[in-house]
Amino acid sequence: MSNALAHRGPDGSGLYLNRNIGLAHRRLAVIDPTPAGAQPMTTRDGRFTVSYNGTIYNFLQLKQELIRLGHAFQSNCDTEVLLHGFEEWGEDIIQRLNGHFAFILYDRDNHKAYLVRDRYGTKTLYYANLGGLWLIGSEIKAILAHSAYSFAINYDALNEYFTFQNLFRFQTLFEGVNLLPPANILTIDLDSGAVSRRSYWDYNFTSHDDTMTACDAKNETRRLLEQAVSRQLYADVPLGGYLSGGMDSGSIVKIASASVPRFHTFTCGWHMEEVDGVELAYDERIHAERMAASFGTRHFEQVVGHHDIHWVLDDLVSHLEDIRLGMCYGNYYIADLASRFVKVCLSGAGGDELFGGYPWRYYRFSLVSNREEFFDRYYEYWQRLVPEQHRKDFFLPSVGEKMGFSDPKEVLKRVFTFNDHLNYATPEDHIANSMYFEAKTFLHGLLIVNDRLSMAHGLEERFPFLDNDLCDFAQKIPVRHKLRNLYNWKSLDENNLFKRKQNYAEHDDGKNVLRKAMEHYIPDEILNRKKQGFSSPDGSWYRGPILKFVQDKVLSKTSLCHEFISRGKIKEILEDHCRGNNRRLLIWSLLCFETWLQIFANSRSGLKYNHGPLDLVPSVSPETSSRARIAGPVLNR
Repeated sequence: MSNALAHRGPDGSGLYLNRNIGLAHRRLAVIDPTPAGAQPMTTRDGRFTVSYNGTIYNFLQLKQELIRLGHAFQSNCDTEVLLHGFEEWGEDIIQRLNGHFAFILYDRDNHKAYLVRDRYGTKTLYYANLGGLWLIGSEIKAILAHSAYSFAINYDALNEYFTFQNLFRFQTLFEGVNLLPPANILTIDLDSGAVSRRSYWDYNFTSHDDTMTACDAKNETRRLLEQAVSRQLYADVPLGGYLSGGMDSGSIVKIASASVPRFHTFTCGWHMEEVDGVELAYDERIHAERMAASFGTRHFEQVVGHHDIHWVLDDLVSHLEDIRLGMCYGNYYIADLASRFVKVCLSGAGGDELFGGYPWRYYRFSLVSNREEFFDRYYEYWQRLVPEQHRKDFFLPSVGEKMGFSDPKEVLKRVFTFNDHLNYATPEDHIANSMYFEAKTFLHGLLIVNDRLSMAHGLEERFPFLDNDLCDFAQKIPVRHKLRNLYNWKSLDENNLFKRKQNYAEHDDGKNVLRKAMEHYIPDEILNRKKQGFSSPDGSWYRGPILKFVQDKVLSKTSLCHEFISRGKIKEILEDHCRGNNRRLLIWSLLCFETWLQIFANSRSGLKYNHGPLDLVPSVSPETSSRARIAGPVLNR
């Protein structure tokens, strides 16, 4: 299990065994890279042992508080602060942590294990409970490495993925392998086998401060972002930042470069020779170069062409495992570039979700009249791949039977039902609900992808917008300070397609408070640019230079995806895309799913491939004892 995750921690490894628990660790040494920071780490009395992945940005403040309470430290790393904090405050330490992390902590005296993930889900933690044998890892491949787990497809997850291009429930395509939700603590009693799980935090965009002025919002946003970047610059290794052509990464780099001379910055651009239409604007290198020159950074670029998809796809999917969201090979290549110069990289992820960066999406739902209409329209919009009415033709009948064609709409609604603060009365309510949904689902998916593709190169990503203080404040900012013209939108005739498109363009004005906060920091041409996002020109490439590669991958006689998805339907989708209808998201997901099957299904030992869907049962019977055993997690630090 440890060897399967060696890429996540190239700087060392460790092992802890006690009774029926084993913890392995792969180290990425970022803070206190000396042997004193090695893991698994155990308190001097031997009671608590932790295997931990991440960074606690406020660990120095917590350390000083613990010293005043009588604790003595042997290292200068945040891992030891977590251990002593658990000694002093128990589970309450988790609420005090400002950082990104996933860890398992073992209490020897009570013989309990605690699995914990940070508020936002920036670090992943997977588990499989095989009849009392718990397999746990930062990545699924650690679980796959154990002989007790045998591959099987999760058909409900397959249905969910090809509906939303994401998984809203905390399952995976691997049957029996689950993802611990963000802001959750799962406790396992290793004697009785009893298990409990609780959430310790959630987003709340609806309890905003109506007394807050636009000036207050602007000034406090700037102060807290500066504080967040300063906190996240702490490291004992080289550090840099991603720099797109947008405001989020630009704001972070501007602040960081004022403290770090010759701050390293990294941009990914696209080879545009065979690109047309709206995708001609996707290469943002020129904007990034101007910011890099303005901020005085040491700037590097990675240019990706259509041929790079072919070369990277197997490695990409192998590292992703938990496939979700759209095209991300650019993330893989830029992480590879950054890892050649630094060990830590700051990212602008989270800025859009906290400050209202997707206005064209919010306004679609701002005028609904009740809760059910909101869900209906939201579900219609977020069926990114295969709409409900086409699903039975898309999947083979035998696959549909195994899915039972479970209702993805109910899955979407459940994202909201765990929050008691949601209202459905005003346009502000609907936009606040949209921001909640996207933080819980879309942002979470982005963070999973970012973790996988950065750690594939032994690179730690950090997210200043997801600093606790900044995030808490951003949720209190009234919607009217993030977006404008909410009630002007009311006069729109939604049935008039021309006016609707015109209005979408006029209301493309998100993150107003952040724009004002960063005035005089960011060049005006960047500050006033429309939101674009980090997107590759796949639509053009799928119609042209790599069409044959796509066809060979998903339409050949040996394609494994035909055991699940109609070959005729796949052919229709490609033909439809070539006629000019943009099906690039679905084509990417088909490429990923086919590659996923080739890597994780067809290569599994004991796989009996026949002409029906892959559906294997464990080759080792799970332990039936009520006593729990733990193997893992395999983490990195």
